[in-house]
Amino acid sequence: MPVLNFNNKITRFFTYAVTLYIAWFLLYELVIKPYTTIDEKLIGLIINQAAFVLRLFGYKTYQDREDQGMQLMGIDGAHPVWIGSPCNAMTLFAFFALFVLAFPGNVKNKLWFIPTGIILIHIANLLRVMGLALINYYAPEYLDFNHTYTFTIFVYAIIFSLWMWWVNYSLKQSRKHEQKI
Repeated sequence: MPVLNFNNKITRFFTYAVTLYIAWFLLYELVIKPYTTIDEKLIGLIINQAAFVLRLFGYKTYQDREDQGMQLMGIDGAHPVWIGSPCNAMTLFAFFALFVLAFPGNVKNKLWFIPTGIILIHIANLLRVMGLALINYYAPEYLDFNHTYTFTIFVYAIIFSLWMWWVNYSLKQSRKHEQKI
């Protein structure tokens, strides 16, 4: 039976990443989701911010709450878009942060990079929600396609770009540190 070689950086990274993900999944499913309102608050934040920006551009918006896990936002004259827990990006925040935590790098750099990345992912998600509301207003027949493909690719491309930024930055910092020694 093969034994994991923890001296191998790739093995160590994947072991840390999987362990952190399992810990996050259990924490989210067993504690955060059933015993807190953080999902609903995050959905509310996204809806309020999306509606605010759309109003800045002259759109009249409306918001409603269907139930605890589902809130609605739309532009007057169109059906609303439903925003639920899977759409609030919390899992994406965790997915991004866990990757950065598992990847080698200076802790001080992780302390600024993780919040910066989460803010950028939140902005991407906000653009996604606004885009879906606009598509639903102007061309609702394209909503499902854009929800499923266009905006999924958009958000994951941003997360992947942030990961690549972190990997390159972290490796560059590591090389600088090695040259000083």
